[in-house]
Amino acid sequence: MKRVHVFITGNVQGIFFRAFVSRNAHDLELKGWVKNTGEQVEAVFEGDEDKIKEMLELCHKGPAGAKVAGVEFKEEPSKKETGFRIIY
Repeated sequence: MKRVHVFITGNVQGIFFRAFVSRNAHDLELKGWVKNTGEQVEAVFEGDEDKIKEMLELCHKGPAGAKVAGVEFKEEPSKKETGFRIIY
């Protein structure tokens, strides 16, 4: 099981980016969470390495209206996340 902590910058606030991430993470059977920090979107994904790569590609695109400037991530030890949630 792989875990990545992701930071997405650009025009990613107020355009349903968290919902986009959550929906795709569920479809890819990834565990973790997503939240707005006020300046960026932050997320954690745990699961199959190929599915995480696919999710990172989706983060570069974002939903309609997004203008993603950057996607940075770092690998972390698994924390055995259960489910995927949006943190408000």
